[in-house]
Amino acid sequence: MDRIQALEVFVAVAEAQSFAGGARITGLSPPSVTRGINSLEERLGARLFTRTTRRVRLTDVGRAYLEDVRQILEHLRGANDAVAGAATNPVGRLRLTCSNEFGRIYVTPILTEFLDLYPDVSVEVMMLDRIANLVEEGFDIAVRIGHLPSSDLSAVKVGRVRWAVCGSPDYFARHGIPRAPKDLANHKTVAISPVSPSLEWKFGFAMDQSVRINSRLVVSSVAAGIEVARKGWGLTRVLSYQIGPDLERGTMQTVLEDFEPEPLPIHLVHVEGRRAAAKVRAFIDLASKRLRDIAVLN
Repeated sequence: MDRIQALEVFVAVAEAQSFAGGARITGLSPPSVTRGINSLEERLGARLFTRTTRRVRLTDVGRAYLEDVRQILEHLRGANDAVAGAATNPVGRLRLTCSNEFGRIYVTPILTEFLDLYPDVSVEVMMLDRIANLVEEGFDIAVRIGHLPSSDLSAVKVGRVRWAVCGSPDYFARHGIPRAPKDLANHKTVAISPVSPSLEWKFGFAMDQSVRINSRLVVSSVAAGIEVARKGWGLTRVLSYQIGPDLERGTMQTVLEDFEPEPLPIHLVHVEGRRAAAKVRAFIDLASKRLRDIAVLN
């Protein structure tokens, strides 16, 4: 008999004022109840009951102990109910990490919808252009773009993206459309340093073709590089999701699609697997549906 069960048996015997009554309440046999009380008294080094042939009565120590034990069991039930509630109902704070641009364009609208659906949940989002450690940094969910290494994490695939060379329709009308990667030498290009620090753009499904880009303009911001290309100054290369809204509006278009590398998968990654809290499961269910409905991510 574990210690929690022994406390429950103690309360049952005290309320029934008999070992047999305590056995009926707890569903245990009378000998098991007797042994449980004897073991509890032995551990405490105090007599909790005085026993007669007809009745069991609490000692003064037993009466004081009964009040404390009732409070302990009540707190324990409350804690268990809270955990069970969190497991079945979305409550509490959800911590999520994703890249800056993906978060701004695609995750934020999902989060506001999620918060409207589940008023007992709050959300903290860290938009980072690095891979965060879910366990060490205390995140519930991460949006990961790229192939995942082997790990104990659970992952749900929700889409894919590709590397895309892009420019404005106005630029292509004035300068023509490159038909092969080598044609980029005849075009103005904007290099984005976090994306292409070596100023080489790789092509081919196995990324076995590379073209040296002699960009006169190098920026460190994806948004800035896209803005320059959007205004028709030159071409740039980004992940397709980063220009998703532009592709839908027709303000940007992609070229050299036949030379693009293998697409990169998008996953929602979390730690707890099937035992994930309800807030995690609810967000993954919603986000999976919304992201899979976005054409540029499929």
